[in-house]
Amino acid sequence: MPNVDTLVTERGGASAPSGEREQARTGRLGSLVSALPALLTDGAVYAFALWTVLYHAAFLFDLRPSVTFLVWLVGCVLVGGYVALRRWRRRTGAASSDERDGPAESPAATMDRRWLLPTIAAAVLAAVTAGLDGVPWLVPAVAGVAAAVGAVLLTRRAWLARPGVGSDAPTERSWQSGYALVASGLVGIASLFIARNTPDDVFYVGKSVWVAERDIVPLRDFLFTEQVAAPLSSQPPIASIEVLAGALGRFLGIHAASATWYVLLPVLAVLAALSLWRLIQRWAPRRPVLAFTVALAFLAFVCGDDAALGTFHLPRLHEGKGMFVSAVVPLLWVYLTRWFDTRSRKDLAPIIAISIVATGLTSTSVMILPLLVGAAGLGMLLVGRWRDALVAGVAVMAYPIGAVIVTRIALGPMTSVIASAQFFDAEGTYRRTLLIGVLGVICGLGLWCGPFLVRRGTPALFAAGATAAMSVLLVPGVLEALSAGSGLAAVLWRVPWFVPLPALIGLLCTIDFAPLARVAALRAVVGAALAAVLVGAFAVAGTPMWSVRSFVEVHERPTWKLPQQRQKIDFWIWNLDDRPPGLLLAPSTLMRTMPIVTSEVRVVMARNGYLVDYDMNSQFSQDRLKLAAFADGVDQIAPVSELAAAMDRLDVGTVCVYNGNRKARDLAPELGLVKFASRKAPGAVTCYRRTA
Repeated sequence: MPNVDTLVTERGGASAPSGEREQARTGRLGSLVSALPALLTDGAVYAFALWTVLYHAAFLFDLRPSVTFLVWLVGCVLVGGYVALRRWRRRTGAASSDERDGPAESPAATMDRRWLLPTIAAAVLAAVTAGLDGVPWLVPAVAGVAAAVGAVLLTRRAWLARPGVGSDAPTERSWQSGYALVASGLVGIASLFIARNTPDDVFYVGKSVWVAERDIVPLRDFLFTEQVAAPLSSQPPIASIEVLAGALGRFLGIHAASATWYVLLPVLAVLAALSLWRLIQRWAPRRPVLAFTVALAFLAFVCGDDAALGTFHLPRLHEGKGMFVSAVVPLLWVYLTRWFDTRSRKDLAPIIAISIVATGLTSTSVMILPLLVGAAGLGMLLVGRWRDALVAGVAVMAYPIGAVIVTRIALGPMTSVIASAQFFDAEGTYRRTLLIGVLGVICGLGLWCGPFLVRRGTPALFAAGATAAMSVLLVPGVLEALSAGSGLAAVLWRVPWFVPLPALIGLLCTIDFAPLARVAALRAVVGAALAAVLVGAFAVAGTPMWSVRSFVEVHERPTWKLPQQRQKIDFWIWNLDDRPPGLLLAPSTLMRTMPIVTSEVRVVMARNGYLVDYDMNSQFSQDRLKLAAFADGVDQIAPVSELAAAMDRLDVGTVCVYNGNRKARDLAPELGLVKFASRKAPGAVTCYRRTA
């Protein structure tokens, strides 16, 4: 029988290795959770960059999208597996730590108070007056420039006094990353149930449907003609996201709209939320989880207006420009910050990759990327790093500029009609994008106080550069000059996109009050109170993302982002067995939905706004406008002879109208229309075939 000492020794010897193994497993799990936000977003950046390069290269070899997609999948598996393995080995090889250093210094903590207080006062004045209606715009413009100049000089002085201090990346706590992952997952789930009917979807999703059904990338017009008319000059075939959605649907054997809204959109939503988290986690001097929560609340509650930043999040993430402003912009700031801190060649790779991603998402990137890298470059120039500014500029702009040059050589210049369709000056741009009232004031505080909210070092330099660049753009006359020189009047209201505003607004709750600096608990209470005030302001003054005032419907189950009645009617028309050949003439809302349902049913007019590219006074456009007015049942329609001639020229085969359109139904015999199908209410429709 073994003695007691032997048993104690054996049990003690066995327990120690077991405890060590448990601790090692916990450490590995914590490291994995901490690494996941970066692993997922970086992996997505490299994957989509690879897709975009392959998509562009496919034009040279005349490859079908389905073939390009298979090549891309193989490449993702090989390259992604290799990169993930190397990253995991670095992570597990390093010492795991779930302890974060004390709160990092914000720039304001080390700046000269004599200049700091007047600069902050100017920033507050600019924010308040910019958000108030009726104040001459010159007041916030001058105050904003003064605040920006002060921020630039103060951050430069702080850097030069203690170069590199505060530039170390913050330690990633596993619970913080876990919170970000859960929150991002919930955002992804919410994307399935929120539906916003966006007129531009007829192009974006319609292109995906065309690719899925035909396995061809349309290089000419596919909305009005069968690639006969010239393509929309404002939508060159540079963007690759729509083709990816179409190829994905074809690969999975599902409808392209389902691939876009049920498969791709939730993934994009998760990545957008994680991208925001990564920037906040990198730039926040303290309380990153609280700042992230406030930033998400800002995006959720401040929608409604068509140019609000929240509108370009969940409701429009499937459009490339939505993903660009929501994910690419924050990630590019993260990558530039990391590279400038390390100046390592390997950290240039993600910068190049995300510039390719931006090119594959939207043509707007060619306008926003120079502003973003210019703002970051200004921060580098402030501390004498002109070579770094040059390298960053080349890394960010080389691929987008090359893509634009090649496209314009192949397709010709952008039409001046599209380029000058609309214009918003400095005041209009601010109040269209950053809004007015309480929300405009909060956005202004994020913009002009941003350099004093972030961590010392590179984040402070870059935030000061962004504030200075945006302040100059908001000076009266600057946007007018850019419009005249670039011909981009229609989209210049998007210039605020290069500022990572949701992140800076979230960081407002991290303001550090000097009297509280030594009382950690009190600081936490004040931070939570500030966050509550901000979220309350968003909820009271904003329009929630799920409100009907945001043109959003919330469904009980995942649905297509279309009015459900229109969708059902279009499927009914598509499935009519005896539908004659030729174009479909129907109410404008149904014709705008049909290209999203199928490319097999060609419509007279997919969207009237796109006719600007073909001259609104041309017969090409006038025929379509006259026929659409007839199908819509407006009071004034063209004479029967003109309608009949337009139908002949466009080869209209089917005419479907709502039963309530008595005028069209009464004129049907005169136009040689014979009824062949009808649909009962709700959505009662009668369809005719042309016999003459």
